[in-house]
Amino acid sequence: MNINSPLLRKFITLGRVDADIVKTKQQEFASTAELIAKCGKIDSKDLAAQCIDLFRVPFFDLKDFNTALISPELIKEKLIRKHHILPLVQKGRKVYIAASDPTDYGAFENFEFSTGLSCEVVVVDYIQLDKKIEQLLDATGSLNLSDDEFKEFAELDADIQKDTTKDDDKDDAPIIVYINKILMDAIKKGASDLHFEPYEHKYRIRFRIDGILHEVASPPNSLATKLSARIKVMSRLDIAEKRKPQDGRIKLKITERKSVDFRVSTMPTLWGEKIVMRILDSSSAMLGIDVLGYEPEQKKLYMDALEQPQGMILVTGPTGSGKTVSLYTGLNILNQPERNISTAEDPVEINLEGVNQVQINIKADMTFANALRAFLRQDPDVVMVGEIRDLETAEISIKAAQTGHLVLSTLHTNSAPETITRLLNMGVPAYNVASSISLIIAQRLARRLCPKCKTPENLPSEELLRQGFSQQQISEMTLYAPKGCENCTDGYKGRVGIYEVMKITPEIAQIIMRGGNSLEIAEVSLKAGFNNLRLSGIRKAADGMTSLAEINRVTSF
Repeated sequence: MNINSPLLRKFITLGRVDADIVKTKQQEFASTAELIAKCGKIDSKDLAAQCIDLFRVPFFDLKDFNTALISPELIKEKLIRKHHILPLVQKGRKVYIAASDPTDYGAFENFEFSTGLSCEVVVVDYIQLDKKIEQLLDATGSLNLSDDEFKEFAELDADIQKDTTKDDDKDDAPIIVYINKILMDAIKKGASDLHFEPYEHKYRIRFRIDGILHEVASPPNSLATKLSARIKVMSRLDIAEKRKPQDGRIKLKITERKSVDFRVSTMPTLWGEKIVMRILDSSSAMLGIDVLGYEPEQKKLYMDALEQPQGMILVTGPTGSGKTVSLYTGLNILNQPERNISTAEDPVEINLEGVNQVQINIKADMTFANALRAFLRQDPDVVMVGEIRDLETAEISIKAAQTGHLVLSTLHTNSAPETITRLLNMGVPAYNVASSISLIIAQRLARRLCPKCKTPENLPSEELLRQGFSQQQISEMTLYAPKGCENCTDGYKGRVGIYEVMKITPEIAQIIMRGGNSLEIAEVSLKAGFNNLRLSGIRKAADGMTSLAEINRVTSF
């Protein structure tokens, strides 16, 4: 911000801004224009219009301007952030610069010195300028961190740093900084996964934020090999092996007390290695059951099942539906000094002190089944199996549930009733399924509407009835739709769980025993008051937590 800006002095002279207020408030604002607007109570558009009249500078509307058209040679991040300016287009030896303060001559001189081009200034709305600057720098993979902040905020484990030689460090320093910044940016934005994808003429980096993939960077295709090599070094994978999938892990230190783990998976593709990194944040298991989105009656069913001395609790859903967080939340509730808890996982995603966690290692013959056999010889109270993948694991898990142990596990199925069918198809006898399973939780994650910008949505009653809403819900509720603002992503911020929590009642057990199908189980489950995923989603929409469009995206009707 330029406190000596002629623009600021002009508004002080005109009596539109108080000089004393400027002195006390100058540190609170990112730009001179914002300072004038907020202290002088001037609308951003009105401020731009007055700049045009006072300094005879042309106005440019940034609303529909595509930052992807900006030449990479013009993107000088430090200058753009420091002076709050945006290069638009180069014509010959001239570059057009968007600025909210057309009198910040020092900024334009610095840009001219840096690029060797002459600047032509146009006035823009400072709010639009803020958004376009963030959009530009996000799209180029840049972080909202200075170099000093980055050194303080993000440093890799000492062991990982030793994996590269001094000569390699010198050559690959830009790649190292770039990857570190990408990882830190993903954490700041709340991403759950990072995708590094090589193609014939393009390299693409995407973040999955609130369940939706967003392209955040497109580095030169020539860097594909170096980017994958750097990630593989950090993950302690074989750099020379490019023909087989590999799995690894990265621990990134955020502060002295906190670190974030990344689970890394590589896959050979036609144009190079695709790498997917999943962010594993242990703090997600400590949130508590109240923030996960369970309805009161669903929460009671889960808590009652956790209090039982034996039985099996199954959590089902596709990859990325939050099964792990639900399981660990339950484990965290059970994690008391008087209980012996053992888990078999592939991989161990979240570390819990007080829980004996075992990493599955197929090469060392440490399978789920072998780990379970060992657990049962070590006097367990609670056993958690990361996933039931085969008949052997299913049988041992059920045997444990039938012999005085509480067993928690996951399956990949679409709904709670279909979980029964899946186990029967694996070869588990019906009487074992009916007698051992106490609770099944099917779940999805829906994007939560941004509370600051969500807008009411009016839909015909006939359509709402067709979608599954009851007449009572329609008369009492207000549906909302996403709009989008600077505080969210496309009108959504965060996610909320949608659950189908089904207790195995005597009626459901009888259907299982006589070989009934999932449709019969679903019908009895609904009559018993266990809402399916669709009804639970509709309830979330009726409560204003999410939109009907989002419910339709994650559930079927």
